[in-house]
Amino acid sequence: MEALETIQTRHRKEQRDLQARITNKKKNATKKSRKGINDECIMLERELKERQEQELAALNGESGGVIEQQAEDSGEPNGGGQNATENNAGDGNTPSTDTNGIAGRLRNTTISFDVPTTIRHSDSAAQAQTQSQGQGGKKRNRQKERMARRAAEQEAASEAAEQEVQGMTDHRALERSSLERAFSAHGLVEHEIRPDGHCLFSAVADQLAQRDIPISLPSSTGAADEETAGEDKAPPYKIVRRVATDYIERHADDFMPFLEEPLESYILKIRNTAEWGGQLELLALASAYQVEIKVVQNGRTEAIQPSGEHGREGVENGGDRTIWLAYYRHGYGLGEHYNSLRTKIG
Repeated sequence: MEALETIQTRHRKEQRDLQARITNKKKNATKKSRKGINDECIMLERELKERQEQELAALNGESGGVIEQQAEDSGEPNGGGQNATENNAGDGNTPSTDTNGIAGRLRNTTISFDVPTTIRHSDSAAQAQTQSQGQGGKKRNRQKERMARRAAEQEAASEAAEQEVQGMTDHRALERSSLERAFSAHGLVEHEIRPDGHCLFSAVADQLAQRDIPISLPSSTGAADEETAGEDKAPPYKIVRRVATDYIERHADDFMPFLEEPLESYILKIRNTAEWGGQLELLALASAYQVEIKVVQNGRTEAIQPSGEHGREGVENGGDRTIWLAYYRHGYGLGEHYNSLRTKIG
């Protein structure tokens, strides 16, 4: 018969071997087979534990009582216990017989490596799996958190923008309302001019045509030249641009203090490109055509008087020589804009 120390050494080896098998199964586990294989491995551990306890009990002469107690706890038939009792009653070699019988049972017990399994009885392996699963879950959770945070930030930004828009002053609506009141007060109706960079000159050309004032004037030399000879075919705004630049060129001393670039380059830019016109061009056109230009804008109406020998007196004695423009600062997406204001009929 084996000595106690030898049996304990063997028991520890058997436990390690079974634990290694369980760990290997655990690595190959799948979700579908997890529960069934887990139960199978628990049973194998229980059987190993029972066998080892029986061996120790047999060594100490307590085999029968241990087996009966284990059968009662497990609810299984105590066939093995009965055989042991019978053997114990008729044979003095009962411990050896029990040991051989249990060893045979262990040999007949097989563990299939073809079926993946997962159990919770290997502390180190279970901890590794838990950490691995936890890391995977954290990755997924972090991604969801980032998406949720991004969505929340976008929603908050959208709400803030809406609140800002609601709290902002609608300058375009206020400007339109003010201009429409002024149009009605002066008996004017707005004629839309295309916002193409030539709007000031096109609006002046439309107003001059409404009052039968010729838009083409002699050049600075007082006689027709190559530049003015083909103006009958030129767009009206181009003729008005030429008249404005001719006047500025003839009266350079009056305009140069207000220029931020050399006179020559400024003249070429206003005459030949779609450069916006402004206050300087309105002053030049009022004097060149000897007309009063009234510009209706948000909250007020600005009157630009012509200069020269006759000035205001010439305008007053010359009949209907007042032209009307509407100036928008907020009404158009491209920026400042001029429209023509015609006299309302009826």
